Amino acid sequence: MKKKILIIGGVAAGTKTAAKAVREYPDVEVKVITEEEYVSYAGCGLPYYIGNVIKEKSHLTVMNPEKFKERKVEILLKHKAERIIPSEKRVIVKDLTTGETRDFFYDKLVIATGAKPIVPPIPGADLKNVFKLRSIDDAVGIREQVEKYGVKNATVVGGGFIGLEVAENLTQQGVKVTLVELLDQILPNFDREIALLAQSYLEKKGITIFTGEKAVAIEGTDGKVTALVTDKRKIDTELVLLSIGVLPNTELAKEAGIELGVKGAIKVNEHMETNIPDIFAVGDCAENINLITNSPAWYPMGSTSNKMGRVAALNLFPKGEKDSLKGVLGTTVVKLFELNAARTGLSERDAKALGYDYITVLVPANDRAHYYPGHKTIVTKLIVDKKTHRVLGGQVIGEGVVDKPIDILATLITLKGTVEDLAKIDLAYAPPFSMALSSTIVAANVAVNKLTGRVEGISPLALKEKLGSPDLQIIDVRTEAEFLTGAIPGAKNIPLNELEKRASEINRDKETILICKVGLRAYLAYRTLKHLGFENIKILDGGVTAWPFELE
Repeated sequence: MKKKILIIGGVAAGTKTAAKAVREYPDVEVKVITEEEYVSYAGCGLPYYIGNVIKEKSHLTVMNPEKFKERKVEILLKHKAERIIPSEKRVIVKDLTTGETRDFFYDKLVIATGAKPIVPPIPGADLKNVFKLRSIDDAVGIREQVEKYGVKNATVVGGGFIGLEVAENLTQQGVKVTLVELLDQILPNFDREIALLAQSYLEKKGITIFTGEKAVAIEGTDGKVTALVTDKRKIDTELVLLSIGVLPNTELAKEAGIELGVKGAIKVNEHMETNIPDIFAVGDCAENINLITNSPAWYPMGSTSNKMGRVAALNLFPKGEKDSLKGVLGTTVVKLFELNAARTGLSERDAKALGYDYITVLVPANDRAHYYPGHKTIVTKLIVDKKTHRVLGGQVIGEGVVDKPIDILATLITLKGTVEDLAKIDLAYAPPFSMALSSTIVAANVAVNKLTGRVEGISPLALKEKLGSPDLQIIDVRTEAEFLTGAIPGAKNIPLNELEKRASEINRDKETILICKVGLRAYLAYRTLKHLGFENIKILDGGVTAWPFELE
């Protein structure tokens, strides 16, 4: 008799498990149970369907039931797993079309129930034209409102990836978008100075953004949305997207006695096994391990889901040593119009909360040779442990290429590399692809300078808090022409080539912050003033390029 593999959930992790299982075990019977009408679809592509970048909804599906059937995987659409009975290796399943229930028995069970959108308990959340975005039907509904019914004003609640991507794509469709975020910044997984750079860019693209505001009600007439009400204002709107986050979908597992982890997702080991024999969990419903801290984490992402599915499949009936996934870093990347942002590992906020003694650098550089047509500026932030010099995390933002730098950082962090390793890594170089010293290596060199005491810096956020202090002086060493295009409030212009002869204009008793465009001239000014005996001096990390606030 064939071994029975039953999989609950048919998006990324579930279908990856199924596809790998039939390749590994030709004599098994694989069934996938899913409540949805579609299977194996690209959830991360849904915003781009809304924006008509992806033209047809069929392009969002990687595989359909017929193709799975050819590979000897049976897909049961519109079927809901209602109860798991581990002692009998039985799952009670309801056919949502007929209402009938039946039993499915398994030798191995894989739970891939994913995550579900958080819907705030506010009045009006059930009105027509209030959407979530978790399925193809959701995306179809939003796009239909724009293209068929002519919606011209939309409000997005939530400033994470999905909310921002939908805001971008609705804007591209000619819709006026307002975005409301409860936190004091968009991109909550990024550090604040990076998020502020993104916010400034998006506002220039026409998106109105309100941070630090709570959605408290949705108003409507005749069952349709007319306004979103926050704790600070009322926003007239024809469509609302609630995109405030997701939670692991674990009710089914919990009722079956499957242990949940500290993050509320299903607890699994590195082999994707739960606490109950022959039951595995993968994807957005399952917990991960952070590779840096070795502590439980939860990263609901398609890339991680696919890795988990593959590992689970290999461990269903292992032929030798079990496969494993030791952990992940939460590496992510997002495109917002022409702006790209990526992160991996710990943020500065994470490092601080975990008690690390660390330094950070913020370094603008070109993504390719400055003389090569089409080069763009990107800003790299590194978080580095002072004691071990190990790179803990990184973030990259700009209109240039950011996925290559963030993947370099993710690789280095996975291998527990130091910033010195990063500075000496042998990366590919040619003018169309990189500078001779890539932006990543430049950032590493700046970090080495900080760690070895060659320079001391101050972050944009820290400097912003000090502005106006009588004990502070800001010296901008750019040219006069550059200075006149925009300067940090209170700055005095002393160009670098005049610095030594005008050093007497600088008060030695005050904290002195040196500023230039990206940091190089400020570093040279720092070395000059140090040679002249100045002590209380710092450079502004990232210079004017990475300053996320208004210039005067």
